[in-house]
Amino acid sequence: QINFVACQLFALLAAFWFRIYLSPSHASSAVRHAFATLFGIYFAVFCFGWYSIHLFVLVMMNYGIMNLASIPNIHRYSFVVAMGYLTLCHISRIYIFHYGILTTDFSGPLMIITQKITTLACQLHDGIGRQAEELTAEQNRLAVKSRPSLLEYLSYLLNFMSIIAGPCSNYKDYIAFIEGRHVHMKLLEVNWKQKGYDRLPDPSPTGAVMYKLCITLVSLILFLTLTKNFPMAYIIDNEFLDKTPFLSRLGYLYVVTQAAKPKYYFAWTLADAVNNAAGYGFSGVDEKGTFRWDLLSNLNIWNIETATSFKMYIENWNIQTAAWLKRVCYDRAPWYPTALTFILSALWHGIYPGYYFTFLTGILITLAARAIRNNCRHYFLSSVPLKIAYDVVTWVVTQLAVCYTVAPFVMLAVEPTIKFYKSVYFHMHILSILVLLLLPVRPQTHSVRRAQNQAMLNSIKNK
Repeated sequence: QINFVACQLFALLAAFWFRIYLSPSHASSAVRHAFATLFGIYFAVFCFGWYSIHLFVLVMMNYGIMNLASIPNIHRYSFVVAMGYLTLCHISRIYIFHYGILTTDFSGPLMIITQKITTLACQLHDGIGRQAEELTAEQNRLAVKSRPSLLEYLSYLLNFMSIIAGPCSNYKDYIAFIEGRHVHMKLLEVNWKQKGYDRLPDPSPTGAVMYKLCITLVSLILFLTLTKNFPMAYIIDNEFLDKTPFLSRLGYLYVVTQAAKPKYYFAWTLADAVNNAAGYGFSGVDEKGTFRWDLLSNLNIWNIETATSFKMYIENWNIQTAAWLKRVCYDRAPWYPTALTFILSALWHGIYPGYYFTFLTGILITLAARAIRNNCRHYFLSSVPLKIAYDVVTWVVTQLAVCYTVAPFVMLAVEPTIKFYKSVYFHMHILSILVLLLLPVRPQTHSVRRAQNQAMLNSIKNK
């Protein structure tokens, strides 16, 4: 943890220097690629010692696949090799090193690199191996038309801004950033002239970085004061279970889940600030004319804490991972996209049983929440009081459903998970099953989704 914080703070300083002294106007793309790569390799070695070789082995294995595999299969081979290697490393960390040696905790960077490898492989497959009419609007926009050079490939996967804590970004966005086209490209996408600017602006990320560093500091304080004082393990303590009523246990479950969040807020917001400090992460201009630096943001804290649906919560938590899952799995799955996406997410996180309890439970609750929303929500939109009442009830249910779902993710093992679910009578599982039995919803087929995507693409082309 000390190495992580030290590297990220040093990366923050390096990012400011990178943006000022190695800007595209002062240095060539090759120099910027080389600097980002070398510093990234140094950070990896500093944090993980010789175990960082796992990162480099996976990167070079997939570089070989990218150059030797046929385009129709490049995304499949890359996915199997990257996910297979990641899974083997997850197994070795648990059953060989038992999480006891901190320098072996290299799974975080390996997970990010796996995302990037599979993202690039899919986008390369879209750009070279598929016709434009087969792609969604987003796939067309992100498609990569040629294989990257070795330097570009290494820079994308190992750059110092994201190697420690991510996030995963799209290859075309990263290359545009290195080449100095990133900000202008995003401004052109939102038609900056209609936003009231008479000339192409040059937005600075300094304000966004300072704001995110403030969030980071608050998150750190909350982590040091709350997280250690409200351990998740206490919700299955025998004395607690014997003396605490059911509703009070649910309330305490919400409290300990809230206490577990600051470490994620800290790590992801700091990682976002590092990228912004380097000049990466600009996403355009909002309705008020304010420059936005949230292209790489991994969470929206306000939307998380006020979420009134399971879907809204998931969409604002670990945003870049959710985007990766959508692009490499959900949009490409021929059947059961929701189930396959949750299973891939569990496999990517690791092999602890608690992960699979969480994500399998998430499938059930997601389907139930979708059924309720599709069948009931429109009855509460006729008046403001009804809508407010609906929002309050759905907020409470959503927050408790999330707490119920993620508890095994923290507990990890089978025994405490079963003990926890027994203590709360498996109520969310039972309610979700009843909802699906009473309010069945036909799953959207792949052909329907493709037709909708094609209609969206045609609309964009016509515009």
